[in-house]
Amino acid sequence: MPNRYTHTAISLHWLIALLIFAAFPLGVYMHDLPLSPDKLRLYSYHKWIGVTIFMLAIIRLVWRATHRPPPLPANMPKWERFAAESVHHLLYALLFLIPLSGWLMSSAKGFQTVWFGVLPLPDLLGKNKELGDLLQKVHELLNFSLLGLVLGHAGAALKHHFIRHDTILERMLPFLRRNS
Repeated sequence: MPNRYTHTAISLHWLIALLIFAAFPLGVYMHDLPLSPDKLRLYSYHKWIGVTIFMLAIIRLVWRATHRPPPLPANMPKWERFAAESVHHLLYALLFLIPLSGWLMSSAKGFQTVWFGVLPLPDLLGKNKELGDLLQKVHELLNFSLLGLVLGHAGAALKHHFIRHDTILERMLPFLRRNS
């Protein structure tokens, strides 16, 4: 079994990461802006990114189900294996739950999601201000949970690279591959 992810898995990983790195600060920035055409445009961009992440997550999950990831190092402690697998499962879950909660929130707040301004997505709920406000809180909580998991995930990868000196990070960044 190869000791690195496939090119497709690597591409999906970094493309989704890039989109998250765009969507999260955009969401934080636009949250407290006064209602204006600019704010509505930023919300549209944020939704476009979210729908794209959702669709890429579907592709990524199908790819992962049909292509086994490289094994973790044999000398990795059991608790680290459990932590790594748990974080990966939670990250995958959030890649679906966050866009879905945003879509539900938009529906409940009465704002249809139109992907790239071209493809209108159906509202999943009827307009309901109280439910929309609750879903906004859920969406925010899920996003900040994702932030914590991403920081932990990146921190663990860096720890493995710089402290443990194993090949964990090289599996997702093949240009780091050692010549040995």
